This record gives sequence, structure tokens and C-alpha cells, in this order.
Amino acid sequence: MVVVPLGKSTYESEPMPRTSEDEPTNWARIAAGGTLLAGGLLLLTGRRRAGLLAAATGTTLALLDQNETMRSMWEMLPAYIDNVQDVLSKVQSTVEDVAEKREKLRKILSPKG
Repeated sequence: MVVVPLGKSTYESEPMPRTSEDEPTNWARIAAGGTLLAGGLLLLTGRRRAGLLAAATGTTLALLDQNETMRSMWEMLPAYIDNVQDVLSKVQSTVEDVAEKREKLRKILSPKG
């Protein structure tokens, strides 16, 4: 039987402490996350009104923090609305076509009196 000594691996590294130079603390994200968490906990405990208010506040804070993302989404909104209108018009024409065919079929199959 061979005994192999298990020493400290050279690949193990200790975590580097974070310095303030890395990235500034984003208090808006922390506040948004905390408020959303508090809203969720309030909803779970049955305090619906307070939970909804806290969740809405947290959502607002998150949206304010992500203003560039919201701006780009706002600029893309008209294209999405146009796509939805196209789909709805196609659905409407399909429903009208089915109704027309149903009426023709009803006339053909109805007993003549």
C-alpha cells in the first residue's frame, strides 16, 4: 500500500477582498431589491395592501435604476404595437372567414321547409 501525502494545492486561491475601487455601491439597486423582498414577504404574510405598495415602490426604484433599458424599450414599443395590430387583424379576418363558411354550411344543411 502506497501513501501519498496530500498537501495544499497550488491552484487553491484565497478570495480577494473587494476594494472600493472595483465598483461603487449602487444604492438604488439595493433599495429596489430590499423593497421588492419586503413586498413579497408582506404579501406572503397576508398584508396585501402594504405588500402591493412595497412591490410597486420596489418596481419603480428598479425602473429608475434601469433608465437606459426603459428608454430603449419605450422606443421599441410602437413596433410591438404594430405587430400586435397585424396579428389581431389576421385573427379578425380568420374569424370572419370561419363565420362566413359556417353560415354557408348552415344554409346547405338546414332542412328546407
